[in-house]
Amino acid sequence: MDGMNNAAVPTVLLGACGGWHLPTTARGFEARGALAGLWISNKNGAGVSPQLFRRCWPFHLLMKPFYHLTPESCWVEKPFYALFPAWRLWVKRQAWPPCDVVHAIMGFGTEFFDRAGRRALKVLEAPNSHPTTYYGYWQRECDIWCPGEKVPLPRWAFARMNRELERADLVLCPSDFVRDTMLANGVPGAKCFVCPFGVDTSIFSKREKPPERPRFISVGMITLRKGHQYLFRAFEMVKREMPEAELVCVGGYRPDFRRERSKWEGSFIHYPHLPHAELAALLRTCTAFVFPSLEEGFARVIPEAMATGLPVIASYESGASTAVTDGAEGFIVRPRDARQIADAMLRLATDRGLNERMGEAAWRGATVQNTWQDYSDRLLAEYRRRL
Repeated sequence: MDGMNNAAVPTVLLGACGGWHLPTTARGFEARGALAGLWISNKNGAGVSPQLFRRCWPFHLLMKPFYHLTPESCWVEKPFYALFPAWRLWVKRQAWPPCDVVHAIMGFGTEFFDRAGRRALKVLEAPNSHPTTYYGYWQRECDIWCPGEKVPLPRWAFARMNRELERADLVLCPSDFVRDTMLANGVPGAKCFVCPFGVDTSIFSKREKPPERPRFISVGMITLRKGHQYLFRAFEMVKREMPEAELVCVGGYRPDFRRERSKWEGSFIHYPHLPHAELAALLRTCTAFVFPSLEEGFARVIPEAMATGLPVIASYESGASTAVTDGAEGFIVRPRDARQIADAMLRLATDRGLNERMGEAAWRGATVQNTWQDYSDRLLAEYRRRL
């Protein structure tokens, strides 16, 4: 994007109930004079100019009591979807800014697409795999490990996502896995654009060396969808051969893990939440990052862990294979194969030279031309090409 004159840069309106990483994307767009607006229900955490930021206060205030409840007492999806009409009504009432592109997270694009008309490029960003894959993969794990538990996605939301995929001119896929699920479910390949997330290199910096005591880390909600039921079994195997090994998990529990929780509590170090700076410091003390997710879009923590120089042990379904070549920056494992996961952990714990080489390759892969500004620039270049 360097050297591109402002007249050639498309203007983009970003929107989603919640926020995801959109504020960071918006900041990158604004740096190029390409931001028409950021409409979300979360706060303006990325410092987007106030005149370009609109917050859906009605939805936020209605949801606020639920944000302070723990997952054990109430999970936020139920009230989130129950209060969704407040978001829809708010979007419909906002004054529409001039824009060339509307960019919404999947499930939140309908009102934006309705108002954009025919001239604007309609972009739908997929934070997860195709809805059919997302639902099916997760529900399978619930059926096995927590019978009776249902994926918290209402049928109307599932249908809404499918309609938005049909209407979109461009579907942003953060990983090859997401793109592959789109193709498998009938989304035309010409619609799909793979663009993995960037990383904040000012926070996530390289470790000095692997620790003497093996320490593995996994970051994300402890849930059947992210494969913790297999990770904990893998670590149990590791401990038999390396009793001194540690496993650190960062993230709270989801209700679908309730039948597994008592089996594993106390067998790992647990942080329900860590600020980014503290997470980055913790990553730098670890041997490897382990993430055998059953379904994901592209976990943002994968490039963050790579940027700290950690080898990655993760599944294709986590999106990791978009950034990690098996045997180079880490190992791509079968997410339901605890033995294969354990073998990869043991190999990186016992072969220090391999660990250092993979960590160096991971650091280069995550940090070279892969900041969040680079990510935003890749999107703008693609939007410009398609307009």
